[in-house]
Amino acid sequence: MQPRSQKKKTAATLPRRLPIATLVTLALCSASHAAETQLPTVRVEADAERSSKETYQATTTKIGKGKQDLRDVPQSVTVVTERLLDDRNLDTLKDALHSTAGISFLAAEGGEEDIRLRGFSLQASGDIFVDGMRDPAFYERDTFNYDRLEVLRGSASMLFGRGSTGGVANQVSKEPFLMNQNEVTATVGSGNYRRVEGDFNVKVGDNAAFRVAAMWNGSDAFSQYGAGLDKKGIAPSLRLGIGTANEFLLSYYHLDNHNGINYGMPWMTPTAGSGNRAVVPVDGKNYYGMASDYNAGTAQFATLSHLHRFAGGGELKTTFRTGSFERDQRASAIRFCTRTVNPTTGAVTNPSCPSSVTGDTLSDATVLTRGTNIKMMDLDTRMLQSDYSGKFDWFGLGHAVLTGIDLADDDFTGYTPGLPAGVTLTKPTTTIGAPDDGASVDEALRLKIKNRDFASTAVGIYLQDMIQIAPAWKILAGLRWDRFEGTYRTFGTSGDSAGQVTATRGRSDALWSKRFGVLYQPTPMASFHFSYATSFNTSGDTYQYDALGSNTPPEGSRNLELGAKLDSEDGSLSTRLALFHSTKFNERNRDEESVNATNYVLSGARHAAGVEADVAGRIGRNVEIYASYAWIPSARIDKGASDGSTLLQGETVGARPGLTPKHSGTVWATWQVDGRWRLGGGLNLRSTQTPQQSPTVKAPGFLTADLTEYAVARDLKLKLNVTNVTDKLYADYLYRGHYIAGAPRTVQLSANYKF
Repeated sequence: MQPRSQKKKTAATLPRRLPIATLVTLALCSASHAAETQLPTVRVEADAERSSKETYQATTTKIGKGKQDLRDVPQSVTVVTERLLDDRNLDTLKDALHSTAGISFLAAEGGEEDIRLRGFSLQASGDIFVDGMRDPAFYERDTFNYDRLEVLRGSASMLFGRGSTGGVANQVSKEPFLMNQNEVTATVGSGNYRRVEGDFNVKVGDNAAFRVAAMWNGSDAFSQYGAGLDKKGIAPSLRLGIGTANEFLLSYYHLDNHNGINYGMPWMTPTAGSGNRAVVPVDGKNYYGMASDYNAGTAQFATLSHLHRFAGGGELKTTFRTGSFERDQRASAIRFCTRTVNPTTGAVTNPSCPSSVTGDTLSDATVLTRGTNIKMMDLDTRMLQSDYSGKFDWFGLGHAVLTGIDLADDDFTGYTPGLPAGVTLTKPTTTIGAPDDGASVDEALRLKIKNRDFASTAVGIYLQDMIQIAPAWKILAGLRWDRFEGTYRTFGTSGDSAGQVTATRGRSDALWSKRFGVLYQPTPMASFHFSYATSFNTSGDTYQYDALGSNTPPEGSRNLELGAKLDSEDGSLSTRLALFHSTKFNERNRDEESVNATNYVLSGARHAAGVEADVAGRIGRNVEIYASYAWIPSARIDKGASDGSTLLQGETVGARPGLTPKHSGTVWATWQVDGRWRLGGGLNLRSTQTPQQSPTVKAPGFLTADLTEYAVARDLKLKLNVTNVTDKLYADYLYRGHYIAGAPRTVQLSANYKF
């Protein structure tokens, strides 16, 4: 357990709660001196934020380029603390994001390639961060080194540069602290699931500490992991000068994945008269891919940061990070074997298969084909970031200034698979009644042939000022300038052109991002805000330019939000409310009617508007609660091609965009029965939604339930988790051709020992 912060504040700043130790001390002092002198009453108050390990509630955030009170951020922020991660056994970034509202998932080819927040893309290459620095690669992220996960909602390019239309996700890493403390957690569960985590912190000097987090995780074929799960990671860090004028942090992160991959199931044609029953009614544990399919890769990066605390209270933090990422994915997209007829030649493909598969014709004998879906890529990245924060009194007003510069240099290499002359790899079909058939091919025979690369440089400079214009009123204004330049090359992969550059494309973009907010804070327990912010997406966000995209300027978006953050009188419970309207107002079009000979036309527009609410903290002494809910009643493709028909994704103007459910959310609560036992449970909700580009397919909504039970004996804690108690079958990750089912009923038993 990380020690609490000892930051004390005056009554004028935080007249909220008085620690018991302070009360006792004051009472004893008052009693011992009462007979001698009758002094005036003195009110002393303090606020100590509990660590992420101790609570579901967060009152500060690091998502804004420096530590801030959440009440001073004029945008919605959802925080998933380490305690919630532990209580719910949330092992991956995607698991953690399931515990935040407004999130939906594209069934992409492994990794967090495309997550939707408020209906807009949250791309791995631009919208996921580690400690405020971009985490730009495609890989399966694990939570073993998380102190917390922070989700900033709405446009955020003023802080982070390109991307961030729907928001950003910031992974906050564990840091060393001045106490000797260690813990080990072992978990076993369904599907022969095994996981071991260690977290070891050692004080190595008066103001220095060393910490290392480590993890190994394995399982057999089970649900989303396909043919198995085998990953391990380690994250050592050394912190020097803790609490002094000059503080240094040196850290390293390494994650090795050699996991299976599951492309799920194809959408089933609804049974006549039964509506949209598109999910295939098979056990969620069933796996129909190849035993030889895998999703392998490594992620490693080293970080060096220096924090200087000025005597006047300002801080300058400078961070350098270098990283290397590798990805090698071999997968099988599962499809129904269906008969097709060429309208011109009359040739019949798969004559023994039906023309379609419906709920009436589905049987154990229904044949499934296996595709070949391969992605191989490497990424090397270097980043330098320097941020200053300070408070000043200028012209009779209080100013909280945040300014900085960030630089990035990325080198991406992509590969295409090949086979030696005369070698073929044919994947056999299977049937609905024969899951996990063990079929395999020798993936080691495939050649790794370079077919493209992308080199980019980015620089961003920003300035933000929060001005206290009255005791209860603050105004925030921020401006950022970015320049992003990329060069994309393609290479021949066979014959005389092998290894030769076949095309070179590039472009450079420079533009401004804006942020404006008004905060009204009538009491220390209430903060209301209105904000306006913009963001942009370049054509090179996914490390490539096609012939027209290299001539197309960035897309733009904006977010309007009216919200509030309310704390209970004793500060133990926080509530966040927000009314938002997000718009992408110049989306790229790629259809025939809207492109010209040189570039795509930025003529598309879409929006999403709704209400969000979060609750986190303690009710009474024994109940803790976390809840996150989003209602998006209004979401629409507003404008499309020049003929008014479709956008680049093939979605009809006037229709609701895919991957934008009206209702989504989760609630989780625990009850401390006594000193030894704690019980908990929760619900997870997502309403009906459609995959992108498939408006005729509807994934049914779902409601699942989870349970947990704790038993504590001194330093040993036992925990039982049951996820998806009713074994609900539902489509969790969606794509136009297939879906991946949510995890079936899962039982896990964990033992945690602290020493």
